[in-house]
Amino acid sequence: MWKEYSEGKQTYKQLSEKYGVSLRTIQRRLDSFSINKHFVFPRTCVLLIDTTYFSRNFGVMLFKASDGQNIYWKYVKYETNAHYAEGISIIREHGTKIKGIVCDGRRGLFNKLSEYPIQMCQFHQVAIITRYITRRPKHQAGIELKELVHLMCKTDKESFLGALDEWYKKWKSHINERSVNPITGKSWYTHKRLRSAYKSLERNKEYLFTWYDKYELGIPNTNNKLEGTFTNLKNKLRNHNGLNRARKEKLIDGFLKASIPKIEEKKAGMASP
Repeated sequence: MWKEYSEGKQTYKQLSEKYGVSLRTIQRRLDSFSINKHFVFPRTCVLLIDTTYFSRNFGVMLFKASDGQNIYWKYVKYETNAHYAEGISIIREHGTKIKGIVCDGRRGLFNKLSEYPIQMCQFHQVAIITRYITRRPKHQAGIELKELVHLMCKTDKESFLGALDEWYKKWKSHINERSVNPITGKSWYTHKRLRSAYKSLERNKEYLFTWYDKYELGIPNTNNKLEGTFTNLKNKLRNHNGLNRARKEKLIDGFLKASIPKIEEKKAGMASP
């Protein structure tokens, strides 16, 4: 019954009709089912890390291997670099060698994890640029930058950085243009959002092609597998609207645990999400 509920799409009502018992009985039986919170820590992995939220102060921070296994997760009020460092420390303490990490461009996180090869998720970088220049930039500089950024996931390091350098040379005076208040004499960058978009690329370019520089490690260039897990998880919770916090956590635990190799569970280290 728990498997139908957590891994399938069966709601309380559907299970009630299937088994010919009341909704309360279904709820009581599912509440009595306990989730084994042992984790299985692989010998080596490339780690994908990110956090998703279900309400303002309720999120799950997930540490996922690039092969698809959910290694470790914890519930958080806020996403912090300290939480990421703590999770990675737990994974290392259980004997896992981390070959590399794929993450978003959270401020300060790259420095916090500097001992590992870091790949910034290229799709996160595209999303950052899009927030600055919008999906439909009006100025030619923005149009060209948008086209360039969307080539990032399809090309190599030299080609992309060379094209970015050419773009900057072409539009340097434009993005550095300043406007002046005639009364106060104070100035500001006229095209501030476009400039911020470029500066984001310039600041993160060291981490955008780690997958290319260290090809032998098998580091993916995006967090797509992790984002797919979050999407499926939220769809799962959407099928079970109205759950309280404890029941949501239990459903999340069951969903995320489904990726852990069953054969190895006896050897699993213990850690509480």
